[in-house]
Amino acid sequence: MTPNAASLSAGPSGPSRRSFLASTAVATAAVAGGMPLLAACGGTDSGSREGTTSGKDAKKILPAYVASNVVTPDIPSKNGSSVGFSSKLDLATLKTSVPEKLGKGGKVTVMSPFWGSPPKSDNAYYTAMNALIGVDVVWQNQDGNTYDQKLGAVLASSDVPDVVVVPGWNMGGKIPSAILSKFADLGPYLSGDKVKEYPNLAAIPTDAWQRALFGGKLRGLPMPSSYVTNIVPFYRKDLFDKNGYQVPTTTDEFTALAKEITNAKAKVWACGDMKWTAFNSFGVPSGGEKPLGWILEGDKLVNRIELDSYLEALEWTRKLFAAGYVHPDFKLGKSQAVDPSTKFAAGEFLIYNNDISSWYGQQASQAAQNPQFQIWGMDIFGHGGADPVIYATQPANIFAFVNKKASEAVIRDVLAVANVTAAPYGTKEYMLTNYGVEGTHYSVKDGVPVKNDKGNQEVLNAFVMVASPASTIAHPDFPDIAKGQVEWQQRMGAFTRKSAFYGMQITEPSRWTNLSNDFEQLEDDIVRGRKKISDMQAAVSDWKKKGGDELRAWYRKLLDDNGTATS
Repeated sequence: MTPNAASLSAGPSGPSRRSFLASTAVATAAVAGGMPLLAACGGTDSGSREGTTSGKDAKKILPAYVASNVVTPDIPSKNGSSVGFSSKLDLATLKTSVPEKLGKGGKVTVMSPFWGSPPKSDNAYYTAMNALIGVDVVWQNQDGNTYDQKLGAVLASSDVPDVVVVPGWNMGGKIPSAILSKFADLGPYLSGDKVKEYPNLAAIPTDAWQRALFGGKLRGLPMPSSYVTNIVPFYRKDLFDKNGYQVPTTTDEFTALAKEITNAKAKVWACGDMKWTAFNSFGVPSGGEKPLGWILEGDKLVNRIELDSYLEALEWTRKLFAAGYVHPDFKLGKSQAVDPSTKFAAGEFLIYNNDISSWYGQQASQAAQNPQFQIWGMDIFGHGGADPVIYATQPANIFAFVNKKASEAVIRDVLAVANVTAAPYGTKEYMLTNYGVEGTHYSVKDGVPVKNDKGNQEVLNAFVMVASPASTIAHPDFPDIAKGQVEWQQRMGAFTRKSAFYGMQITEPSRWTNLSNDFEQLEDDIVRGRKKISDMQAAVSDWKKKGGDELRAWYRKLLDDNGTATS
């Protein structure tokens, strides 16, 4: 996330799933003042057919993993965290990760979602990247907000570009089957040791590649992410320090603190809607993607909505609302989107949860006008004296696919592009991919790259979507935040479990597609007091009768036939 990237907009219970993920993609791709957070969140259902494309046979087709030794991060990955860089940037010491051009001069068309106004096709950034790679990449940028419509139309036609980027949240309807019928198997070029021809692709973590298996074949080029939850409970550290508030370590301590902070007459409330943090505190599996909602309790497969902890998390959040500790804006419900940044910065509430990229984005945006402002992430607190139980998110959820009709020459040119865009932080290739041309798109001041207007217009939403390096956090202008983000992920990663279907590409049979559609709205109604816990219990009972138990049996067979993604 960077100062000029689109701000994340949180709805009453946190961002709506689609807008939240789209904003995160912008935060990933749209680099302005500081280094980007290379991460992609889990999305809605993704997959390629009824069933899974991963499991025991995956090892036969996955690329070999060869860690990059070109650049050593200041903070290595631990417990599923990103790697981190907290030092200043010296352009004179940038490494080279692609010593020879792998592109053979061919033309490659790429369709990708774009948020903002696309630059002209002959802009200086595209020209420089094409020269470095040795490929003539021609971009067909499409409005990211309506990308699913354009995607469906293009994949239903016979005129499919050489490369199509598909975010996980756009993999609904007929898109999964189109992925099978329209896109090439990259296994002959990347499986096993073959990937070593492309060292930066070989350094992409295996979990991310596993997510790129569709229909039993390696079809996608992934954008890796940390599997540690991306939802951080943020707090105003400056105001906590000023008032002597202690960061809570349990849900009870949080409630007591919320009471202490709240002074409605002074227009100060404790928090926003803390539902997402509550799910982590009470040990509820992720709701970001349907397969992740299933866990094994002993030998029984159980869905998140059947757990006592699910109801307990909702009840705890409901009590925060009922007691008046939640800022009034968050009571409005889904019909009124809430952007927390302004009122959080104004001190109207001191705690809220949002994507980890907001950590840097909020601090950078307030640095000039509010120098006392300090945002920090509190560790996810447990319930009843126990440690939190956090469930892993997906290790990749944005993919680039190659047209099935593409020649070997085109495929190899695409892989040449990906090998450059997946270059690690601290390399010349990374700087060009993420910042453009020095002097034209950015300058470096005190070790911090700062993009100018041309850079903000041209170096945006493009090459980073083809493939990315292992999840990386680097903010040379705010090194303490980069360090804080990575170390937070490391601590939370120690409490993180991988659920039974972690990392798998799964598509449920269409007859159950809408089975769980109303649960998120019901959750929000319950925590706001418009519905009761008993209404959720009734909804779960209906879910079982309408197909939930059959769906459980389907998943059980899937598990028995394929094992887990980590087995």
